[in-house]
Amino acid sequence: MKKILFVFFTLILSVSLSAESARDIMQTLRLRTTLSGLEAVSTLIIRNDRGNERVRTTVLASKSYPGDVEKRLIRFLEPADVRGMGMLIVDYGDRDDDMWVYMPASRKSRRIVSSEKSKSFMGSEFSNADMSAPNPDDFRDEIMGEEYLGDRLCWKIKSTPVSRTKEDEYGFLYKISWVTKSEFVSLRSEIYDFEGHLHKVLTIKDYEQIDAEKQRYLVTHMQIENTLDGRSSEMIMREYHYNPDVPDRYFSIGYLESP
Repeated sequence: MKKILFVFFTLILSVSLSAESARDIMQTLRLRTTLSGLEAVSTLIIRNDRGNERVRTTVLASKSYPGDVEKRLIRFLEPADVRGMGMLIVDYGDRDDDMWVYMPASRKSRRIVSSEKSKSFMGSEFSNADMSAPNPDDFRDEIMGEEYLGDRLCWKIKSTPVSRTKEDEYGFLYKISWVTKSEFVSLRSEIYDFEGHLHKVLTIKDYEQIDAEKQRYLVTHMQIENTLDGRSSEMIMREYHYNPDVPDRYFSIGYLESP
């Protein structure tokens, strides 16, 4: 009987430590990709199932603040039909993010509610939620093992939303991520729909260490593919500048709505 109890409690302890380690990995991933400040010009490429493309040019500014807060402004420059559209994101480490979208035709910004975060970002396969770092408290994380992607040894981690509300907010049942053991950068994520089918695959094609002192990394090229309908989207950073002194005035509703 004592032997059975010992084995039982050993298994419970093992599962608990695994979950804690998985959470630590995902928290470190979030930290490693949080920059003090950044200004960038990016290209968003949206492809349909026939390979036809729509190309968007955006500018991005982001800045970190005390209390695990990151603010991000995205504004569209080209083509003419999307010029001036923008998004303001305030990313909190311990509660739900705040998001606003600005449409020049209405001349005012609109808050994005939680139920809209799983919706498409500007017609792409990326979601509005993809534009901010996920809150670790929104998921239960589990280490599924280790696996090489190319020459990179990765943890394979399953992340499941903690509630039905969070499932609806993120728009998936669970996702599996491959996180490098060397840099804590996610190279690939498989996203599964509410029926358990593989829905989307997010691939990090390139990244760069942009702050060596703090071991911070910037994803410069990523692609997401919809396995169900053949659509895909890419984000490529063409120009980027690490700048901890990004002006605070960028991160306001007034600036979002300015020409």
